[in-house]
Amino acid sequence: MPDSSRSERRQVHYSGQVQGVGFRYEAQRLAQGCSVAGYVQNLADGRVKLVVEGAPRDLEQYLADLAQRMGRRIENAVVDVGPASNEFSGFEVRH
Repeated sequence: MPDSSRSERRQVHYSGQVQGVGFRYEAQRLAQGCSVAGYVQNLADGRVKLVVEGAPRDLEQYLADLAQRMGRRIENAVVDVGPASNEFSGFEVRH
């Protein structure tokens, strides 16, 4: 994890055809190559929730890479930005 004083948290709710298409596993795979930590989870209403922390530059790159890979499945993405909690040591798929 990068310097926590410069870390941010992004919580993103994705809607569209984002469940049953490998979205969570692609999010996890992409996170392995970035300096980000957090989780991704399917929601009962058909959306996917992504919570990710890291340096702003790393977050922007990670979210751009995810949008590039899964963009055809995403109809909308609602992003909330806040301070990092530094509660994550890696990135996981939650069930």
